[in-house]
Formats: sequence, C-alpha cells, structure tokens
Amino acid sequence: MTNILHVNASVNGENSNSRQIASKLIARIVAADPSAKVVERDANDAEITALTGETVGAFYTPEESRSDAQKDVIAVSDKMVAEVQAADVIVIGAPMYNFSVPSTLKAWVDLIARVGVTFQYTENGPVGLLNGKKAYLVVATGGVPVNSPADFATPYLKQVLAFVGISDVEVIDASGFAVNAEEAMERAIANVEAVALPSVA
Repeated sequence: MTNILHVNASVNGENSNSRQIASKLIARIVAADPSAKVVERDANDAEITALTGETVGAFYTPEESRSDAQKDVIAVSDKMVAEVQAADVIVIGAPMYNFSVPSTLKAWVDLIARVGVTFQYTENGPVGLLNGKKAYLVVATGGVPVNSPADFATPYLKQVLAFVGISDVEVIDASGFAVNAEEAMERAIANVEAVALPSVA
C-alpha cells in the first residue's frame, strides 16, 4: 500500500488550480495502486503557525529533557513530521505568490525541518533522514515560467526536500494561468499524464 501525503498551500481552497492539478495526479497514482491511502494536509490550517523562539528552543532541547510546555509547543510539528515520515509519496501543490512559495507553505517547511528528526548534522555536513520517498511539486503560476530566473519557489522546495533526504523529485509545470487559464490547465493536465508514477513495492 502506498501512503500519499497531499500538501495543499493555496489560499483558494477548492478553487485552487494547484490543488485541482495535484488531485488529478493523486487520482492517477491511486488508479495504479487502488490500495493507496491519501492524507490531506492544508498548510492554511490555523494550527500551522510561524516559528517562535519557544518552538525553536523546544526543537533543540533533548526529548527527554523537554518540559510539558515545550511538548505542547511542538505538538503540531510532531504531527506534521509524523505525516511526512509515514508517506511514501508527497504531492505538494505550490502556487507561486510573489515569485516564491506561500508563507503558509514556508511555515509547514519550518515545522517539518527538525534537527535530529528529519535531518542531522555530521562532520561532512547535514544529512537528510527522510530517505526512500518520492515527491511531486505542482508549481502553479500566473505568468512566471516555472524554472525561470524569476522562479524562486521551485528551487527552494527542491533544496528543502533534498535537505531532509528526499532527492527523487518531479516538477509538474502548471504555469501561465493569468495569461490563458484554459490553455494553462490543458498543459498542466498533459504534464500530469506524462509524469512517471512512483513504483509500487
């Protein structure tokens, strides 16, 4: 059984282009593996908040030494990390806002990038601990071409995923919705149909 984590970051809910396209990709994966389980995670959930000094302090406090208050502070982070750890496939719907990722998606990243949990520091530099996973980035834009010099969302997400050990990443170009929404959706769906599916163990 394939465990799929769908991270949606658009503020537009069900009307989101990135969400619709990501859902089509997930439907294709599930069609190939009907036993697949999908966990939906909306980065706009109120429980996902920006980092605070208290949160970072709890992250760097050894687990056995954390106070009850510190455990409470990172409870949401623990839940986000558990979802990522359990996933075989991660599908991130990433609309481009002002050339980069939404602040809510950045907040999600900050909660799952945990030293000693999803990555560790070694004498040879940081090493990711979330190995053996496949990730898809559905990058939706109004007019900025994906992977162009003005696209800071795609390289950022690829860097973050590699940092925590996920190097098998495929990008689905869903650009140009502000130019011609109908054509952009047609191209994006074609890209979904063309992308390689994860192998089923």
